This record gives sequence, C-alpha cells and structure tokens, in this order.
Amino acid sequence: MLAASTGVICSSIVLPFYSLGALVVPITEEFGWSRAEFQLALLFSTGTGVITAPLVGIVIDRLGARVVALSGLVGLSCALILAAFQNGELWMLYFAYTAMAFLGAGTIPVTWTRAITSIFVAQRGLALGIMLSGTGICAITIPQLTVWLTSEYGWRTAYLGLAALPTLLAGPLVYFFFKPATSVEEGSEAAIASEQGMTFSEATRGYRFWVLLTSIFLVYIAMSGMVPNLIPALQDQGIPAQKAATAISIFGIAVIAGRLIVGYLVDKLWAPGVAAVAISLPVIGSLMLVGAPGFFIACVAAAFLGFAAGAELDLMAFLAAKYFGLLHYAKIYAVLYASLALASGVAPMIFATIFDVTGSYNIGFLFGAGFFAAGALMMLALGKYPAPATETGTSKP
Repeated sequence: MLAASTGVICSSIVLPFYSLGALVVPITEEFGWSRAEFQLALLFSTGTGVITAPLVGIVIDRLGARVVALSGLVGLSCALILAAFQNGELWMLYFAYTAMAFLGAGTIPVTWTRAITSIFVAQRGLALGIMLSGTGICAITIPQLTVWLTSEYGWRTAYLGLAALPTLLAGPLVYFFFKPATSVEEGSEAAIASEQGMTFSEATRGYRFWVLLTSIFLVYIAMSGMVPNLIPALQDQGIPAQKAATAISIFGIAVIAGRLIVGYLVDKLWAPGVAAVAISLPVIGSLMLVGAPGFFIACVAAAFLGFAAGAELDLMAFLAAKYFGLLHYAKIYAVLYASLALASGVAPMIFATIFDVTGSYNIGFLFGAGFFAAGALMMLALGKYPAPATETGTSKP
C-alpha cells in the first residue's frame, strides 16, 4: 500500500493537476496567455485519459500492474522535463501535457486500485482509502513545493523538480514493494473474488454502470473546475501565492480524512448512502466561495471540497468492485475513469473561460454547487448490492 500510495502521488492525473494552479499566474504573465489557454493543458493530460485509460486496463490484464506502473513513472518524468523547455508557443505546452498522459498512462488509478482490490476483500474500502490518500498528500505538499520552487528558482526549475518525483521517489518503492501478482495466495478469499464478476458488456447493459459514470462525471466537472482555480482566485483578492497554496494544503488534509473515514464507513454501511452524504458537503463549500470570501472562509470551503474529493475516487473503485465484481474490473474501472478524466480535462479550462469572460469565478462556483448536488442524488439510484456470484463466476442479473 505504501508503494501504491506513493505511485498515486506521482501519477499523471494527480501531479500535473495539483501543480497547475501554482503555475497559472507566473507562466501566463510571462507569455501573455489567458488563464483559459493555459488551463486547457489539463485537457491534453488528464483529458487524454479518455483514450489511454481503457488501453491501460487491457494491458494490465495481459502484462500485470507492476510493469505498467514502472514504465509509466519513467515516462511521466520525461514528459515533465519536456514541459520545462517550452518557449511561449502554446502547442509546445499542449504537446508536453499530452506526453504526460501517454508516457505516464501506466500511473493512473486503475493500476493501483486493481492491485489493492485484488488483495483486500473484507476491508477493501479502508484499504483503498489508505492507498488513495496519496492524492491528499499530493494536494498538501505539491502546491507548496511548486510555489516555493517557482518563487526561488523560476517555473522551469519547478517543472524539473516535479519531474524528479516519479522516477526518484516512487520508482524505487514501486520496484521493490509493488508486486501484486505474488501477493494473493491461490484459493484464498481474495483469489476467489478476483475470478468472479460481470463481463464488461454485462456491466454496460445495466443502468448502474451509467448512473455511476454520470455521477462521477458531474462531480469531477465541479471539483476539477474549482481546485486548480482556487489559488488564482485567492490571488485575485490580494492573498499571496504561498498563503493561497495553504488553502489547497487544507484541501489535501481533508482529502485524507475523506479517504479514511469514507473508506471505513463503506465497509460497514450502504456505500451509495455514504457517497451521497460526502458529495453533498461541497455544495456548501461551493456556495461559500461565491463573492469575495476571506482567507478563513476559503479554507473552510476547501476542506468541504477536499472531503468529497477524498471520498469520490475510492468510492468509484469500491462501487465498481462491489457492483460489477473483479473478473473484468480493470476494463470496467478504466472506462469509468475515462469519464473522470474527460471531466478533469475540460473543467479547469471552462472555469477559467468563465473568469476571462466575466472577470469572476462566481458563476463557476454556482454551477459547481448544482453539479455536486446532482451527483450526490444520483448515487442513491444505485440501489441494493447485486446478488452473490454464481458458480460459473459471473454475477446474477
């Protein structure tokens, strides 16, 4: 779990996402880009997961998660180095972030969650929560690190510092300790569970798959639109960049709390109900950000957002395993992740465009509140857990 959690911190969806907000102002001021133009870069990294995620799911089933993870970590480092050498041409920025998606594709959550769900059964929710807390750790540390590197040495050095993390920090841990193929004993409960579940076509023929996918898409449109824009939004109010990054650090602390609390609760209670409550919190947080909130209010709102962000990703993994089984988990989860990736890719640019047009993020925050509310309600439509698996290994309809 330590290796997988560190891999999440240094993944192609998490590392570019949480560092982007700290780079918006210095890079756009140097090159004269609009914020929407710069934040469109996430569409080329996170959003490209729509293409890469299903492919990664297939490759994991054939080659195993460890090989895919190690190659992805090295690839992501190379792409981040490429970003440090952009010269003011937008196409170079977009090319570098596209490279992060393709070269770092092996680091996306399906790689890490596939290993954890195949090993843990009775306390799968808590195990996923602990492992995926890496996103919270990233949210706490990476904005602060990026702001410091940028202020002291410039944004190019910040990219190089980020590039060192996947290979030098996560690489050794994953190489020595991330060996999921040898972690499950034959005949164990986990091994039996890994052979049960729906096929991909069976899952997509049911309404639950599409309810879960749509809910994830709506929640991540809101979440991914707000978080990268929170630092520039606070800077617009005269709050220094380092202090604004503190709000994201509080977000990260709340992510960890959300991961652990929700991970524990879904093992004990009906998971969609837990999800609905958790995802309702950022409705309040979004409304708190409307207007010109002070630093303290912004930090409270960030905490509400963070708790929900901590819940959603491991809930997606838990619910996919619970409702569709593990037989074709990698493929099913990869497609669900693709909807998350699409939302995460387009949302920052949409919210930045709202700012460029209106001079304020208020409309975006109001839309976010509505999307969170809709996503929470949709979770309740998942219904009761499916019937136990049959002797043939596939779930009953």
